[in-house]
Amino acid sequence: MDPEAVRRTLEPTASPEDISGSTPYDAFVISGVRLDSAEHGRVLCSFVVTPRHASSRGYLLSGVTATLADQLGSAVFFSSGVATSGVSLEISLSYVDTATVGEEIEVEGKLLRAGKSVGVVSVDFRKKRTGKLMAQARHTKYLAVSSKL
Repeated sequence: MDPEAVRRTLEPTASPEDISGSTPYDAFVISGVRLDSAEHGRVLCSFVVTPRHASSRGYLLSGVTATLADQLGSAVFFSSGVATSGVSLEISLSYVDTATVGEEIEVEGKLLRAGKSVGVVSVDFRKKRTGKLMAQARHTKYLAVSSKL
């Protein structure tokens, strides 16, 4: 496990250049996310829903949740010692509750499988105060190292 690789991926002050494969939107979303713990195959983070993460009605945007599932899912691979975060093959999300501005959300990513070429993680979003599941993601990535041709 490379804790520094995990921290560099999720560091709130990271620039888009520091976040592997990121866009300015990724950096915008990940800003403010706290890395609470990282261990082999598991990453735990939290953040407070702010107005910039929310719709005009004050609800957490589904695109923010999807971006966090992508970024935090990649961090789980780094925490498990995989040399690359890979390329996304599929991300599926189930939204089972809403979150509003001011609520603190806990995000837990767990490695389900890391094979020679494909890896899978799950990412659960829970309301920190109640522990209630808000959203659940499954992230499948192609992990094989690309050719040097």
